[in-house]
Amino acid sequence: MRNNKLFIPLKHKSLNVYQAVREITTEIYKITLLLPAEERFNIIQQIRRATLSVIPNLAKGCSRRSLTERKRYYEVSRGSIVEIDAILETAVDMQYLKEDGKKNRRPIE
Repeated sequence: MRNNKLFIPLKHKSLNVYQAVREITTEIYKITLLLPAEERFNIIQQIRRATLSVIPNLAKGCSRRSLTERKRYYEVSRGSIVEIDAILETAVDMQYLKEDGKKNRRPIE
């Protein structure tokens, strides 16, 4: 019988931020399904790419022994989160999404 465990412990999965980003990724994908088809190669592709870069960079950062290297990967993840926020603001500006008082983004009804 094979053991399904990897030979190294994966510390990134124990981070609270890792779990939060997994939830954000799911929500972003749901939001992109609500955007107009003509944005398929623009906003949709860009926000998905930014979203998908956060988790791998967190994981890579966790695997680094050097504090300087870890911080660099965490900063790349942070930059992707800022990019996601900016793209969502653009979608609101383009009236693809509506922003309520709680900063929740939802499709225009």
